[in-house]
Amino acid sequence: MSGNGLAYSEQGGEAAPELAQEAAPTVTPSAPAAFGLFSSDTKKNEDLKQMLESSKDSAKLDAMKRIVGMIAKGKNASELFPAVVKNVASKNIEIKKLVYVYLMRYAEEQQDLALLSISTFQRALKDPNQLIRASALRVLSSIRVPIIVPIMMLAIKEASSDLSPYVRKNAAHAIQKLYSLDPEQKEMLIEVIEKLLKDRSTLVAGSVVMAFEEVCPDRIDLIHKNYRKLCNLLVDVEEWGQVVIIHMLTRYARTQFISPWKADEVVDEYNENNFYESDEEQKEKDQKLKSTYTMDPDHRLLLRNTKPLLQSRNAAVVMAVAQLYWHLAPKSEAGIVSKSLVRLLRSNREVQYIVLQNIATMSIQRKGMFEPFLKSFYVRSTDPTMIKILKLEILTNLANEANISTLLREFQTYVKSQDKQFAAATIQAIGRCATNITEVTDTCLNGLVCLLSNRDEIVVAESVVVIKKLLQTQPAHHGEIIKHMAKLLDNITVPVARASILWLIGEYCERVPKIAPDVLRKTAKSFTNEDDLVKLQILNLSAKLYLTNSKQTKLLTQYVLNLGKYDQSYDIRDRTRFIRQLIVPNEKSGALSKYAKKIFLAQKPAPLLESPFKDRDHFQLGTLSHTLNSQAIGYLELSDWPEVAPDASVRNVDVVESAKEWTGILGKPKKEKPTEKFYSESEEEEDESASTSSSGSESDSESEKEDKEEGSTDETSGSSSPSEESTDSDSDSKESTVKKTSRAANESDSEDIKKKAEGISKKRSTSSSSDTESSSSEESSSGSKSESDSKSDSEPGKPRNATSSKKEEKTVQDRKTPNKQDVFLLDLDDFCPVTTPVTVPTAAVLSPSLTADLEGLSLSSSSVIDVTSQVSVPTKTYELLHRMSGKGLAAHYHFSRQPGLFGDGMVPVQVTVTNTTDQKIDNIHIEGKKLPPGMRMHEFNPIECLEPGGSTTVTMGIDFCDSTQTASFQLCTKDDHFNVSIQPPVGELLLPVTMSEKDFKKEQGMLTGMNETSATIAVAPQNSTRLVIIERVMKAANLGVVSSGQDNIHRFAAKTVHSGSLMLVTVELKESSTAQLVINTEKTVIGSVLLRELKPVLSQG
Repeated sequence: MSGNGLAYSEQGGEAAPELAQEAAPTVTPSAPAAFGLFSSDTKKNEDLKQMLESSKDSAKLDAMKRIVGMIAKGKNASELFPAVVKNVASKNIEIKKLVYVYLMRYAEEQQDLALLSISTFQRALKDPNQLIRASALRVLSSIRVPIIVPIMMLAIKEASSDLSPYVRKNAAHAIQKLYSLDPEQKEMLIEVIEKLLKDRSTLVAGSVVMAFEEVCPDRIDLIHKNYRKLCNLLVDVEEWGQVVIIHMLTRYARTQFISPWKADEVVDEYNENNFYESDEEQKEKDQKLKSTYTMDPDHRLLLRNTKPLLQSRNAAVVMAVAQLYWHLAPKSEAGIVSKSLVRLLRSNREVQYIVLQNIATMSIQRKGMFEPFLKSFYVRSTDPTMIKILKLEILTNLANEANISTLLREFQTYVKSQDKQFAAATIQAIGRCATNITEVTDTCLNGLVCLLSNRDEIVVAESVVVIKKLLQTQPAHHGEIIKHMAKLLDNITVPVARASILWLIGEYCERVPKIAPDVLRKTAKSFTNEDDLVKLQILNLSAKLYLTNSKQTKLLTQYVLNLGKYDQSYDIRDRTRFIRQLIVPNEKSGALSKYAKKIFLAQKPAPLLESPFKDRDHFQLGTLSHTLNSQAIGYLELSDWPEVAPDASVRNVDVVESAKEWTGILGKPKKEKPTEKFYSESEEEEDESASTSSSGSESDSESEKEDKEEGSTDETSGSSSPSEESTDSDSDSKESTVKKTSRAANESDSEDIKKKAEGISKKRSTSSSSDTESSSSEESSSGSKSESDSKSDSEPGKPRNATSSKKEEKTVQDRKTPNKQDVFLLDLDDFCPVTTPVTVPTAAVLSPSLTADLEGLSLSSSSVIDVTSQVSVPTKTYELLHRMSGKGLAAHYHFSRQPGLFGDGMVPVQVTVTNTTDQKIDNIHIEGKKLPPGMRMHEFNPIECLEPGGSTTVTMGIDFCDSTQTASFQLCTKDDHFNVSIQPPVGELLLPVTMSEKDFKKEQGMLTGMNETSATIAVAPQNSTRLVIIERVMKAANLGVVSSGQDNIHRFAAKTVHSGSLMLVTVELKESSTAQLVINTEKTVIGSVLLRELKPVLSQG
């Protein structure tokens, strides 16, 4: 009955038509059968069952939508399980998805029925649709029956090798469920976890680390090889995955790196003791300071890669980074988290509560972190009591001589609050401030005495308790306060306050000899009506007065002891017997009675007023254990820092295996015609040098046609290297290939090659290197520069390219082994460093043995993505220094889009410096760089002298780390320093690349979901032509044009300068003068900013 009544109350108020049938049996109270148990059950959801058994897919789909809607509203739909499970083999993909959503909810409850369909789930694990495969695995892992453990284990192993990262993510989720069902499978599950930890997909990373934390958190050895990869992927992982990874890496770092806090201690010691040191001792200390601590690069990598997450919109991520910096960063760097934590105080009250608890713990040890944000902790009238008390706790922790006067004024307001619990906590806070800061002890004490006349009894009682504690610190000077408190005894009724006053009078009875006996007389009258706590203090007072002033109080004491002897409380009775035997000597009294005075009137230590958060710092911040101040189940303690750092080489990843793995992925190689390359004699003498082209003319679509005819690809990086025949799949071996090729150049063939090269160079002298199209299997045609060209161009290119070659070689050694499933998208970092573009492609001569070696790196199943130079260079300039601010020195800058001038990752910036004065300016240079962590700057060479009215242009390079953060520095002259800064538009953080339409679509297919941002914009008719769109987009961002087979779709491609992440831009013109702008990239933040910048560019008239 009650169940049906509930169903009526839930459904009767619903207006939704789909629930009308459900509510029908209970609508008419006149029909008693309608409320019967059987009649309602037989008709309940009957229409849904009929629809599920219908032959029409539309009816089934409608029924499933209604059922999932019921589940979402919290209604029980378990009785429909048999009808729903019949449709698990439906061929309609939409029905199938909804059936799996239902099964995931009820498979655990209806295990027997779910087992009947297990063969269908197993078949679904091979379904072409990744969502169905993942859902089948989730349902399978929800059936908690030990008999299917082997089937689950097999399914997890297969799913861990699935091509879809979404399915692999669900495999990681299933690991935890299987482990809780059968812990004996631990060893086999660890093998799967080890495999998934090598996965380079950001979708999988968070889930597999969660599985690692559940199954084998002590197997730190599994993390070694994946540590750097996890650090680098962290920014792109989904939010809850970031939280799990950060907590795991915090534990890992505490076992693998030595403490950075020792350095802070040495610096403190150095600063304290070096005043009277001799020069030799000073030098020794300087040397010790330098050699004491050097942070491990991997430790620094973790701190650097987690810092940007302080800007996360997810409070849990910010909290996780804050605890990581608290537990791992040098104390001088931990302060950066304070601003982000204060930002979280604008969130809802639950978030505020947790954040404030952690700030309270931090503020005890390091006050300086939060002192600048003192006003953020002022209490608002709208705050709930729990928040108010935590803020009060933090304000008390932050109190010092400088801000105490402000805080006390604030506290005066809080005491008047209607929230009595908060007012009492404020009085305790005032007491703590009085004990911690001796300068204001008297002021606080006087203020508390004033509160004794407050009408509110709770405020008065709390004041008495706090005053009692304060008087214990210096009782000699406060006889008057004790007298004042004795007078209040008649009015105060709160037991704790009455007991505190009696204790004070008894403890210092010698200072108030006239008042104390009278107080005992009054309390003896009301003894039987007092609280037990007060009775105990009356007994103590009588004993102390008997020992110090027995003449006046002997009879009173005997009276009180007699009352206590027959009290209802056994505590009072026991205390009475004890005191009587101790202070009233008789034949039975023992030796203790001689020492009664020493026992009762001994000097008591002053109480310590401490923060309740003082002992919480041994728990890791941000954990449940820290919040509860008690160790929760599953809590993993942070280990102490090791004295000696473990071997750092365990985190190095061998690159040798990667080449074999790539070859295995690409399958049987397709034999290609080897490309040839010609080097001049000067270039042969230096293996690692390459010539650069000084002239790169830019042209229109004619060059594109010529390129297609020749079937050649663009030349990337300004070297005479072979035309790009490698992609992300063979980029690891590119450097070694180029070196071998240069050594294998055969001079006997040089004459024939020269003639071919001259013909080709004439034909292609006007070709552009930005719009070239290349398919995945194309090879570049053979040909090279003429000898005179290569000689004239080789000189300036030597030092730069030699340097970049060394950098590339180092990068190859440090590279991680790629995972088989992620061949294309995630290895964009492996491209060669970009240098100056070359207009004429050059070929290579390959020896037969080298050709055989390279057969395994065929392009038959891979794509060609080449870096190219930009046709459109923006003319927009930005002001760096105004002539008024610079005392006549003016500076402007613009982005020249010349890649590779300063090595890998640098964005070139041209700075024009002008002297507007009538005197020459000497030694213009850069100093005082203030760059965010990770950012680098290549300074321009100092300008020795700039004549009056003169102007000069210099080039500098800045690695912005794929962010639009400001690079701040000082532009200096001989006499002055001017603070300036450069902030890049997001479009200048890109390098244009060229690829075929086929490759573009393939890469775009891998960058969907969270990696895709789009917007619909209105386009003016005059802006809808191909040339205008290309011109505007390329002016706004450094993108390369990708040829398109459709007139209404325009595609652009680039990669980020720092990390090499692909950036794909599509502009699709629709009807009615609108366009769809889509950006696909792993760097979602850059993608959304670029979308925001391109929208007005395309929409404006």
